[in-house]
Amino acid sequence: MGRGKLRIYLGAAPGVGKTYAMLSEAHRRVERGTDCVVGFVEHHSRPRTEVMLHGLELIERRELGYRGSTFTEMDVDAILARRPAVALVDELAHTNVPGSRNAKRWQDVEELLQAGIDVISTVNIQHLESLGDVVETITGVRQRETVPDEVARRADQIELVDMSPQALRRRMAHGNVYKPDKVDAALSNYFRPGNLTALRELALLWVADRVDEYLQEYRGEHNIRSTWQARERIVVGLTGGPEGRTLIRRAARLAEKGAGGEVLAVYIAASDGLTSASPKELAVQRTLVEDLGGTFHHVIGDDVPDALLEFARGCNATQIVLGVSRRRSWQSVFRPGVSATVARESGPDLDVHIVTHDEAAKGRGLPVARGARLGRSRIIWGWVTGIAGPALLAVLLSQLVPELGLANDMLLFLTFTVAAALLGGLLPALASAAFGSLLLNYYFTPPVHKLTIADPKNIVAIAIFVGVAVSVASVVDLAARRTHQAARLRAESEILSFLAGSVLRGENSLDALLERLRETFAMQSVVLLERTSEVDPWTTAASVGTGTVVRPEDADVDLPIGDDMALALTGRVLPAEDRRVLGAFAAQAAVVLDRQRLVDEAEKSRELAEANRIRTALLAAVSHDLRTPLAGIKASVTSLRSDDVEWSEEDKAELLEGIEDGADRLAALIGNLLDMSRLNTGTVVPLIRETDLDEVVPMALGGVPEESVDLDIPETLPMVAVDRGLLERAVANIVENAVKYSPTGQPVNVSASALASRVELRVVDRGPGVPDEAKGRIFEPFQRHGDAPRGAGVGLGLAVARGFTEAIGGTLTAEDTPGGGLTMVITLPIAGDGPPVSPELPTSAVT
Repeated sequence: MGRGKLRIYLGAAPGVGKTYAMLSEAHRRVERGTDCVVGFVEHHSRPRTEVMLHGLELIERRELGYRGSTFTEMDVDAILARRPAVALVDELAHTNVPGSRNAKRWQDVEELLQAGIDVISTVNIQHLESLGDVVETITGVRQRETVPDEVARRADQIELVDMSPQALRRRMAHGNVYKPDKVDAALSNYFRPGNLTALRELALLWVADRVDEYLQEYRGEHNIRSTWQARERIVVGLTGGPEGRTLIRRAARLAEKGAGGEVLAVYIAASDGLTSASPKELAVQRTLVEDLGGTFHHVIGDDVPDALLEFARGCNATQIVLGVSRRRSWQSVFRPGVSATVARESGPDLDVHIVTHDEAAKGRGLPVARGARLGRSRIIWGWVTGIAGPALLAVLLSQLVPELGLANDMLLFLTFTVAAALLGGLLPALASAAFGSLLLNYYFTPPVHKLTIADPKNIVAIAIFVGVAVSVASVVDLAARRTHQAARLRAESEILSFLAGSVLRGENSLDALLERLRETFAMQSVVLLERTSEVDPWTTAASVGTGTVVRPEDADVDLPIGDDMALALTGRVLPAEDRRVLGAFAAQAAVVLDRQRLVDEAEKSRELAEANRIRTALLAAVSHDLRTPLAGIKASVTSLRSDDVEWSEEDKAELLEGIEDGADRLAALIGNLLDMSRLNTGTVVPLIRETDLDEVVPMALGGVPEESVDLDIPETLPMVAVDRGLLERAVANIVENAVKYSPTGQPVNVSASALASRVELRVVDRGPGVPDEAKGRIFEPFQRHGDAPRGAGVGLGLAVARGFTEAIGGTLTAEDTPGGGLTMVITLPIAGDGPPVSPELPTSAVT
């Protein structure tokens, strides 16, 4: 038994008319003869809603006692025992009284659906679990009863019951929603115009998202390739801080407002260290962005704003979402934050959103590490401090305080040496120490203004000064190098952790891995090369980027992977310490390539197994279905040739008719077998030309009785681009199958209509129909649905029909016939570049 279908009436607020719409639909279905019952409907003493319950069968509710009171809930067992076609269940998000079989009403509905009962239900937008915090922000009311979004999204139909805020407030003022004593309080609190407008927008956006999903499914099923509007790509800049979750959610909401929006979260790790990022927080944010349908990227760059803008432009992003800087306000005096720099340098092609958060201006939790790879400006300032500083100090001391004392002078000069080491590293500090010792000797050591030293104690003092200066500079430089090494190892460990995670997650995209490698090292292109032996030329297994190479020796960086595989990168020469991480990427690339090939081999094995299954089925068909008509023909021929029986003319005619019928069945079976063979071997070459359907379809009906088909092909239909012979064979197989399963006296309807740039041919029968789970299998070779008799054919008719339809550029799908039966829909492209057809819509649809 198939699963029932769920239809939900969604409203922005109570009182918009969801229950009334549900009951109206129930009355329409009852008038059409559908077995419909009321499982649970709450009319809230609203007269017009209560009147709509008249004429509908009500299932008695179940009474439950709780804390000394009696409550009523939907009786699931009674509905299952009654087994109606459709059950009405109001308030999908309702929480059942403790002691019920399920905690939530949507779980009761799930049981009914599993039992094959269609359910019509209602829910308000504020009861969707993902929107609970948003609704609380708007209305100030936290919804305690919620339903998971996935439950609502799985509904087969969602209909928005819409009403303007003004109309809803008028309805409430007239007493149609709440009792008069509650109207004033409701209008001044929850049902304020601003609240209702915001809730209405939420409902419209949520339903629009579902409509987009339905439309995508429809486009895929009908092979519609027309261009859609450009996708919004939103890049979220992460720092590894706690504000990242807020930024990701904000970007996801921005993406939902555009058609097909995409969120790309990127963490830029400076090459001199990962100092402010929490690995645990980054892991949480990665999971969050993937749960919201986005992607996570890890990029290493010397300059964070430049790397972020380069990444955004490289992926054709339209917007960047950043958080307000966590640096304290006084720190911006010395250097602007990343957000301000990105906003200033983004240009007109990128919109930058600066989002506030709770961590703004609170400072970073960890100090900024210093690396040994200093920028050019830092080195220049180190030299200026180490040389100009002592010179200026010597002039000031000699003019202003010449008698300060040699020990104090040395300490002041030592200060500039330490500052030079902190800014520019070891070399500026050594130069500062040497230059400072000369200045001390010349200006402050007797005899002054000479490079000689009279007192041996002063020689010892200057030597100690030089030794201390060199020691301090060496310690500062060593500390910087160790900090850089630790930071680099941390960056490498995070990258290696990502690679290990990708292995555990079973990611098989080689292009994605190479693209991540290109992003990590900021390369122009990455190519995975391989060869079968040392004398054979290199071939490209996979590549990303521009300016790829075909030989490892032509690349800026090449890394062998075994004897017959290599990784080649172009863009810049990488330092030797990067080859360790590069080797991990290379090993992972080789593993992914092997995995892809194993998957391909498994697919080929599956195809071979399928071919073997078809071969076995073919042998079974030949052994039975082909022998049956042959046996009938042979029996009739033997009877006619018999000399000991005198056949009358009527008997001879009957035997000849049996021979003819058997020969026709053999011809049809052999024709389908040959057609299936042609499709499997790819030897079907269609001859596409402009054709009128009213010329082809009547020719396809020659194999069925004339009274068994009602034909409706308008002469005004545009011409289609098809192969006439293949289309005729496909239509013939479909019509013969429909006639075979149609009840006596119920002719098959064959009609056609034009819609946009295609024409749809529909073959409608009133037979037993096919359940949804079997609609895909009926198009497979040697498949016959249900209890079809063995003599009904080998099960190739619909498989051949779909193969021929797809060969001429069309599609063949199966749908349920309203009222029972099966409808086959053939979609064909309109010939030429004629204008698309605008179908005439009924008045109800237009208004």
